[in-house]
Amino acid sequence: MLYEKVLRPLLFRMDPEKAHERMIRWLDFVQNAPAGPGLLSLMIGKNTPGLETEVFGLRFPNPIGLAAGFDKDCRLTRALPALGFGFIELGSVTLNPQPGSPKPRIFRVEEHEALINRLGFNSAGADKALENLKAGGAAAVPRGINLGLNADCPKDEAAARYGETFRRLEPYGDYFAINISSPNTPGLRDLQQRLALERILMAVQAENKNKKPLLVKLSPDLSDEQLPELLQLIARFASGAIAANTTISREGLPGDCAEIRGGLSGAPLRRRSTALIAKIYALTRGQLPIIGAGGVFSGGDVFEKIQAGASLVQVYTGLIYGGPKTISRAQAELSRLLPQAGFRSPASAVGTAAKELAS
Repeated sequence: MLYEKVLRPLLFRMDPEKAHERMIRWLDFVQNAPAGPGLLSLMIGKNTPGLETEVFGLRFPNPIGLAAGFDKDCRLTRALPALGFGFIELGSVTLNPQPGSPKPRIFRVEEHEALINRLGFNSAGADKALENLKAGGAAAVPRGINLGLNADCPKDEAAARYGETFRRLEPYGDYFAINISSPNTPGLRDLQQRLALERILMAVQAENKNKKPLLVKLSPDLSDEQLPELLQLIARFASGAIAANTTISREGLPGDCAEIRGGLSGAPLRRRSTALIAKIYALTRGQLPIIGAGGVFSGGDVFEKIQAGASLVQVYTGLIYGGPKTISRAQAELSRLLPQAGFRSPASAVGTAAKELAS
């Protein structure tokens, strides 16, 4: 209540990117204070028992994680788990430092609980991310690292660049995500074509000596014709898919939003991403693990994505609108919904409504 009534109005008076950076600095301060993460967990991020699950051979205290984009440079490995996340995904990290798109580049659509961003993979680079990961130590929950691509990278070098970024960061990630679906790097979504994606996955797997789980983050704007071929590749060369990234669609939003270039996240993406999860689940007959993302604000949203076919679910924009207690509230709601619907665990509910949610 404090966040919704006091802190959010103050933060929302600021430029969105400045507000975000202020939150990053505050969490960094807390994680470096004596007993800071423990106190933060005690006040905000208590875990609800009975939500444990296992995916990709990793054990998660609950299925609700942080999506990539919040902590791009891997600075908050101790603070973020204290908010109650069952896992965290850091990045996107590019091989070389780059500033990203010109500012302003994040826009709120408050009446629709949405964000539009055109950050363009602003990143301090793999070496800085590595420095931060070393300094942060072991994470209290599984840690994913999302790999992006520099804007000036020639297409014929993309596979090698992803492979090199993975090689540098491999010791510090429990799983890795290949981001080929951001709408904000020119030409990046072209890498979702079969041959380009195959080369990238092969290059990364060539460096994957310890067999870390590798996922591919997909666009919600893929056509039904594109999806089956991509899923065949992912099933062959990777461990799972993340569905979905931001969308370029502006369906249901005010007309002036069409003038803002970038990827849309938040509540307007909920149905689109849920339908994509259900399609992936059906096309792969439930054999390809899915992390669901897009429009998650509550335990009910988490439950819907699990029933669509997601084994794990990620939150980002919901955290911006709901505040730091979003995850603990979602856990509590999910723990009520599961037994009410006759399920013993999150894993037992995966895909149980995929057919109904696929459209």
